[in-house]
Amino acid sequence: MIIGLDAKRAMANHTGLGNYSRYMVDILATYHQSNNYRLFVPKEKKNSSFDKLLHHNNVRSSFPQSTTMKRFSSLWRTWFIKKDLVRNGIQLYHGLSNELPIGIHKTGIKSVVTIHDLIFLRYPEYYKPIDRKIYNFKFRYACQVADRIVAISECTKRDIMHFYHIPEEKIDVVYQGCDPQYSVRVSESRKSEVRVKYDLPEKFILNVGSIEERKNLMLAVQALKDIPSDVHLVAIGRKTPYVNKIMDYVAENNLGDRVHLIHDLPHKDLPAVYQLATLFVYPSRFEGFGIPIIEAMHSQLPVIAATGSCLEEAGGKDSLYVDPDDVSGMAEAMNRILEDPALREKMIASGNIYLQRFQENILADSMSKVYLKCFEGTESATISQQDIQVEDYRMNWSKRPL
Repeated sequence: MIIGLDAKRAMANHTGLGNYSRYMVDILATYHQSNNYRLFVPKEKKNSSFDKLLHHNNVRSSFPQSTTMKRFSSLWRTWFIKKDLVRNGIQLYHGLSNELPIGIHKTGIKSVVTIHDLIFLRYPEYYKPIDRKIYNFKFRYACQVADRIVAISECTKRDIMHFYHIPEEKIDVVYQGCDPQYSVRVSESRKSEVRVKYDLPEKFILNVGSIEERKNLMLAVQALKDIPSDVHLVAIGRKTPYVNKIMDYVAENNLGDRVHLIHDLPHKDLPAVYQLATLFVYPSRFEGFGIPIIEAMHSQLPVIAATGSCLEEAGGKDSLYVDPDDVSGMAEAMNRILEDPALREKMIASGNIYLQRFQENILADSMSKVYLKCFEGTESATISQQDIQVEDYRMNWSKRPL
């Protein structure tokens, strides 16, 4: 089968949607080699991570061909890409980042869209009005015209059903994995090098993610007052105006020597930072999934996360969870892990078992099964059960026992 994929984010984004897009292309090309994958990119940029995808024999990229479409690449991606899809013999098109081309349902090409979250509807105060309107139009349209919808968590699936009234039987949950680099043990010399490079403390709690209000780093900062003074907090992520709020609180409470904010940390240094940490906290008020939790568990860290969204799906039943406004609860959870080595080891061991459901082959097979569903009940000489070999892995959070 010839599968087209929206690769705008795979090329342009180095985190978030870009990581997801590159990861899915990589595992599909690896575990389902009988398919050919065409990455449709509106604008070419330098990205070594994207270039690695082209090392697969069954992956190649496609760009706008005419001068006009190169100049108006956003219009090409949204409206005029359909001609290129037909010309390339695309049988199924996957919008990896919440969108599909306008009118794709009229081309005869089957379509799948991945919806990552609907946070802009659940927490509109975190978004500009114009952004909410644009997102709502694009996401709703994609959900309506797609043959299948992929939700990255049961939480996102419920939101799609609630806000867009999409029938449950149209939506499949396919979880995410993370870069294999987080499962590789970093050498002691390399960890020492990274510790010196970023002046990391000897004992610290780690948080990874954009430092913005929704991510709720303040909860972890406030909890610091109630844990041993030799334990620091290191937060790594994109800087936003919320940082000023954090630093004001830090100054007012004499925590300046215990709170370390690092921005623009290279991706290659992150595994070492994870492995130097004592535990990981992710107090976000709402997420579509929570990839940093998976990264932390692969790095052999116990995890504390917030209740209220999908983070229990990412962390499993043996991670600890607190209300996103419960400072004393966060401090208590931190102290439990810091003071109890046996609990720490139990959480890490249970996390390793839980991570098995996020193995690359399982996720690739689950996505390929979604593709196959698009052709159920249709006759095609080129699509058959043999074209997409899938195993019936049950990934439904609400039904699978932990």
